[in-house]
Amino acid sequence: MRVYLLITAVAFVVAAALTPALRALGQRTMADIPLRARDMHTEHIPKLGGVAMVGGLLAGLGVASQSPFLSGVFTKPDVILGLVLACLLILVIGVADDLYDIRWYYKLLAQLGAALVMALSGVRLEVLPVGWWHVSDPFWQISLAMFLMVLTMNAINFVDGLDGLAAGISVIGSSAFFLYCYMMAREVNQYDHANLGALLMAVLLGASLGFLVHNFNPAKIFMGETGAMLIGLVMAVAAIVVTTDLQALDRMRFRNVPAYMPILLPLAVVLLPVLDLSLSVVRRTARGKSPFSADRGHLHHKLVDGGYTHRGAVLVLYLWSGLLAFGAVALNRIPANILLPIWGVLLLGAGALTVHPWVRRKLSVRSVAKARKLAIERRGRL
Repeated sequence: MRVYLLITAVAFVVAAALTPALRALGQRTMADIPLRARDMHTEHIPKLGGVAMVGGLLAGLGVASQSPFLSGVFTKPDVILGLVLACLLILVIGVADDLYDIRWYYKLLAQLGAALVMALSGVRLEVLPVGWWHVSDPFWQISLAMFLMVLTMNAINFVDGLDGLAAGISVIGSSAFFLYCYMMAREVNQYDHANLGALLMAVLLGASLGFLVHNFNPAKIFMGETGAMLIGLVMAVAAIVVTTDLQALDRMRFRNVPAYMPILLPLAVVLLPVLDLSLSVVRRTARGKSPFSADRGHLHHKLVDGGYTHRGAVLVLYLWSGLLAFGAVALNRIPANILLPIWGVLLLGAGALTVHPWVRRKLSVRSVAKARKLAIERRGRL
């Protein structure tokens, strides 16, 4: 655990230290870019924070490569090298978009390129733990893996609309996923806790947290396309890697961790972004627009329009992310008959908190209407 904490700390320090420099650079290069109608802020804020996140992630991986504790992970470094190359591709296209707002299909091509690099480096979906369905055809292994990576990249990108939202969800999700991967490693081998999924989540946690220091409301800098695509890619790669690792494990040795967890946990972590993405695609398609066109119909927009402050809306979405992600992890250690009722009550409480502004507004409108009606009746009597 100490090695993972060290790697997280390195990624955190590097990302936190690089962000102010990139903010200063962004202020000079983006000063003349006009604000967009869907933007939630009223002043120019640089969008190069994702570059600092890439720097933190690469620094964490560099330190990890020198650790004897993680030597087993680097025995076959194809995935790590592929991730470095994919990050560089994301960095180029992300910075280009942050500076010049390029067409959506260029970004999609870059995402497909990054996903293909990862697939060719060995990140392929070979087995689905639900029912232990094996995917034997290499074409489908690559295709399914690329689909999940591109989907997750776009899901994180879609939810990145309020100060600290995407970075905070990344911190919550990577923390939960790290705990799961670490527990899995301990369950499989009590002497060797090295695990690629845990390593990826440790560096992502550090990089996201280091950036979040500067990005939480009021934000001084945004992560831009680079950071959103980085989070989505690393999350998806970790999920696929963990799922693939299960194929070689003896079910009895892994009996304390349900086989469906590698599918359930990533879904729980990115459920809100994927839900937002799905609703956006349906909404825009129904209006005859491109699914990749921008609007103000995202979940975070609805919360702000419903009465939440920017910070309040972000905290509500943090709450949902934390309940879903850590609730899924808790299924590994707490009996379902104990956990599910508690989890259900917490989810109901979160639901009540979420709709509270709308209920309060409706009651307020009714109260005002009733007061007006009484005033009119009194005037009639006079």
